[in-house]
Amino acid sequence: MNPRERFLRYVKYYTTSDEFSETSPSTERQKDLIRELAREMEELGLEDICFDACSNVYGTLPANVKGAPSIALIAHVDTAPDAPGENVRPAVITCPEGEFALESGVVMNEALCPGLSKHVGEELIVTDGTTLLGADDKAGVAEIMSAIDKLIASGRPHGEIKAIFTTDEEVGCGAEGIDVKALGCDYGYTVDGGPIGEIEYENFNAASAVLTVHGVGVHPGDAKDVMVNAATVAIEFHDMLPKTEVPENTSGYQGFFHLHDMQGSVTEATLRYLIRDHDAKSFEARKALFLALASEINRRYGEGTAVATVTDSYYNMKEKIEPHMQLIDKAIAAFEKNGIPARTVPIRGGTDGARLSWEGLPCPNLPTGGYNYHSVREWIPAKSLDQITDVLVDLVVSFAE
Repeated sequence: MNPRERFLRYVKYYTTSDEFSETSPSTERQKDLIRELAREMEELGLEDICFDACSNVYGTLPANVKGAPSIALIAHVDTAPDAPGENVRPAVITCPEGEFALESGVVMNEALCPGLSKHVGEELIVTDGTTLLGADDKAGVAEIMSAIDKLIASGRPHGEIKAIFTTDEEVGCGAEGIDVKALGCDYGYTVDGGPIGEIEYENFNAASAVLTVHGVGVHPGDAKDVMVNAATVAIEFHDMLPKTEVPENTSGYQGFFHLHDMQGSVTEATLRYLIRDHDAKSFEARKALFLALASEINRRYGEGTAVATVTDSYYNMKEKIEPHMQLIDKAIAAFEKNGIPARTVPIRGGTDGARLSWEGLPCPNLPTGGYNYHSVREWIPAKSLDQITDVLVDLVVSFAE
């Protein structure tokens, strides 16, 4: 089965994760695709197929040469809760020049979909405009499965390859359940990036932050000097944060505060944030500012008005990859062997590989070829699925040569 066929099949599985769930995986529906991947790995002849407590699934392709390092190839099955992920209806179209509309009427153009104009005349896989597509990261899943299939069929030399498909990456829990020491791999690659040729080994330091404001409710007619409106106090807190340091006004290595969920009434309001920064010192300063502003709210309105919590999620893997830059060199060489210019770019996000790198498995991130993740305008050039598959084959073979 070719990677396009796999991908078109996988995206129809409803695997959206849930950031508010307390279970692991956060949604039972992710297990449907996990079980299907286990079945396919068994069909391919992989060994030691198993699941961990988080329903991550593992399969091993034994080495056919001695002395080569063991490589983990990793992708996640869940899709982000930022856009609907149920009843995905993918379509293969030829990219026209200029603006065009998806089946639902959603408009696609270069301004809304950067990179689109570079693929005029090519086949694209798109949504109908009512859901996300799921290239993040079912394209990575399809590419890894297809690469292993192709590697087996070719008989080319390789060390031990472990395929790992994880749950809940989109809610920051993708590496949970993976015991790096027990896994026994020398190196890993996540296949969870964006446009083809972009290799990533620098990512954000990340934290989640929650501010809960406790107000004082009273009839509005008797509110003077008594009411503390939690909703308006929450707005006051948000206005104290740096107004330009938000995702929509930053790029490259610039960090941000991202308000991604808010609920509120007079008596209680909750704001949920993502805090991101590539630089470790700036990251710590951002977290400190968040807590200091909560203290300022308490100074203004009384102790206990604002309760702030900040929880670290993952850290920049750069310092863990730099001692192993052969991982980057080999990835660049594999792209160039397939006629694809490659370069390193910083991730404005994170991957399972960030946490795994800190736990002892150096694990940079490779692209899937997709664009506009977490959006109803998500799309991927169909040929990228084949290209990344070939790159993965050449990459793992290079470790055995």
